Amino acid sequence: MVGTRLLSEQLVRNRFPHLRYIRIHTPEKHKATIYAWNGDLYLPENDVQRVQHYASGYLYPYVNFQVKAYSAVQPDKVPQLQEIPAAIIQTAMRRNLNQYGILEAINRLFPYGRLKFNRYQAADSIIHFDFHAIRLLHDKEKRAMHDYLQELIPLGSYCEVTFY
Repeated sequence: MVGTRLLSEQLVRNRFPHLRYIRIHTPEKHKATIYAWNGDLYLPENDVQRVQHYASGYLYPYVNFQVKAYSAVQPDKVPQLQEIPAAIIQTAMRRNLNQYGILEAINRLFPYGRLKFNRYQAADSIIHFDFHAIRLLHDKEKRAMHDYLQELIPLGSYCEVTFY
């Protein structure tokens, strides 16, 4: 199972419905930070501990989770969320998502080439993909593909795409 950002946020929301604001971000390899606030725009210490325990025990064992107040999003320079196509959201929310589902979703959105898995560089937590295009891709399309892939790969990982 791939532990995507979107699915992880949903799991935390379901487990802690009193937390109104939740954002999860990969700040470095094999790590993820959960930012949260309750309805009073505050994160009590007992919630920090409960969310930390939940994430460490029930989310993804290959990721070291940290929990912070949502107010740390800006100081930590967490990128703003970009608009994501519904197809990517639906794919990212699948509990049975694997590399084939990731490739299928991207290849459906970018039909003018084929995305293929190249290798996983475990030491740096980087998933390498190759995209063999049948036409020249604009920089905007390349950035979009990268952004969509980041939503589909596991938390604690990064991706790189080589375009051919």
